[in-house]
Amino acid sequence: MSKKSNTSKRYTVEFKRDVVALVHSSGKTVTEVARQIGVSPEGLRNWVNQDKADRGQGPAGALTSDEKEELRRLRRENREQQQTIEVLKKAAAFFARESTK
Repeated sequence: MSKKSNTSKRYTVEFKRDVVALVHSSGKTVTEVARQIGVSPEGLRNWVNQDKADRGQGPAGALTSDEKEELRRLRRENREQQQTIEVLKKAAAFFARESTK
């Protein structure tokens, strides 16, 4: 079993776009290009698949980058709202107990 590094490399959008374009134009496999550039083959494969989804050529149901970002944003908002609701429930219970004293 391979160990993952605690530090993950972050690549710019431009770098990813250029490497994906290289995969499409070079006629080489994803693994060959990944070795040549020095990135993970699985990571590059994910970038290529995401590019296909963004262009509407991915598998049925595949989310585009914009849809993924919106989903992250909505989940974050939902989590924050749930926390707010819990605080308000506790405050309402506290004040209800205080008003009966």
